[in-house]
Amino acid sequence: MCALKILPVEKIREADAYTIKYEPISSAMLMERAATACFYRILKIAGKEDAIKIVCGMGNNGGDGLVIARLLHGAGYDAEVVVLRHTDKPTDDFSLNFRLLADLPGLVITEVFEDGELPGFEDADIIIDAIFGSGLSRPVEGFMADVIDRINSSEAFVIAIDIPSGLFADKAVDPQRHHIVKADYTMTFQQPKLAFLMPENELFCGRWKVIDIGLHPDFLENCECHNLFIETDDCRSLYRSRRKFAHKGNFGHALLIAGSTGKTGAAVMAAEGCLRAGAGLLTVHLPQSGYHIMQTSVHEAMVSLDPGDDFFTTLPATDVYKAIGIGPGLGTDSQTTAAFKLLIQQTRVPLVIDADALNILAENKTWLSFLPAGTILTPHPGEFERLAGPVENHFNRIELLRAFAIRYRLYVVLKGAYTATATPEGDVFFNPTGNPGMATGGSGDVLTGIILGLLASGYPPRDASLLGVWLHGKAGDLAARKYGYEAMLPGDMLKLLGKAFRKISS
Repeated sequence: MCALKILPVEKIREADAYTIKYEPISSAMLMERAATACFYRILKIAGKEDAIKIVCGMGNNGGDGLVIARLLHGAGYDAEVVVLRHTDKPTDDFSLNFRLLADLPGLVITEVFEDGELPGFEDADIIIDAIFGSGLSRPVEGFMADVIDRINSSEAFVIAIDIPSGLFADKAVDPQRHHIVKADYTMTFQQPKLAFLMPENELFCGRWKVIDIGLHPDFLENCECHNLFIETDDCRSLYRSRRKFAHKGNFGHALLIAGSTGKTGAAVMAAEGCLRAGAGLLTVHLPQSGYHIMQTSVHEAMVSLDPGDDFFTTLPATDVYKAIGIGPGLGTDSQTTAAFKLLIQQTRVPLVIDADALNILAENKTWLSFLPAGTILTPHPGEFERLAGPVENHFNRIELLRAFAIRYRLYVVLKGAYTATATPEGDVFFNPTGNPGMATGGSGDVLTGIILGLLASGYPPRDASLLGVWLHGKAGDLAARKYGYEAMLPGDMLKLLGKAFRKISS
């Protein structure tokens, strides 16, 4: 699997330098190539009638903007350049491209100085932000901050080149104090930026698109990186097709311990998710009150009845199962807690732990060290903080997630937009599928079932986690397309899981 690497800023610079040296190509021609790729993407957004203002700083990001301005002007677009003279030391490639603009007839170039009049954007339909690139190391101040505020107060459609100006690629910002361009669309070069995957930055990044600028593949392949972005082809490489003579015994027997009085629906959704993800057999262990509901809702599942009427009290024999899931709708009664502890002590197969089982773990953190190898936790952010402690910001949360997975030798699926899956080796994989319509009760139960089904059917824990999250999100995207965000239900994802599988199996 060759997931897309999310390079830190210093590695981005190294990738540029390596490409320049070993392609070989001049830095100016690499800038031309990157800006040209953005130009063709801009043509899909801008109309010839649109007034476009390209706002450029004096670094290489500004140089990208100058190339884009030259190309737009040459293609007959109404383009105007605004150069912010914030330093007397422009980069060489900026200076080169500024000289190339000087003799273009009809191109308006406005230069703005610190003690001069600030530019206006009232007449702009589109603003292209090429002020600062991903190498920004401190908050924007002075007249540059005022320009950013003016861009944000305009009604123009804002396109950021590489990264919205004022946003850090690898560390948190304070949205209340920092001046950051609020882009509607961000065109980033070659690899995603970690900042794009943090919830607090949605306001600044808008929609974003990775633009291939031809950085040297040898560097990208060999560069060590522990933040990765899953793509569809990665999931195709993980997917295991079924052989013609396969039988149910080839795809494992899963045990799901779930449900309590009033929450049997969670067990039902997890059970169906497990079966639709390909488990050969499924036994659901649940209290007496859930028997008829399960038998009439999921005909394919076998049922193991707990002696308790309302919640899980007694661990069944577990030696015949290939994987065990626990948590959906479970409750946190003291007897349930005791039975869960016994499960951890006795089982040697990987567990998938969710919901109330995570809450029990959070109250008994010493148990974490005794979880079986290959165990997968699937917390939402609140559950994760109860397990691992409070976080300062979302960047801090990712580092805490990584450290937690390494310390306890676990796979941890931190649910949310761009769900992050951490491995015991310290890698964190971000998932692109899914949408806000999935933010509803029961969605996590479906995911638990899907991962359990993949694990039981023979996928290693890492692959079951990554593939399960991707399939869950893709089924959610298909459901949103059919029903809309507000009207879709977790059951709709279950119905469309087969279609999600076909996206990677064909």
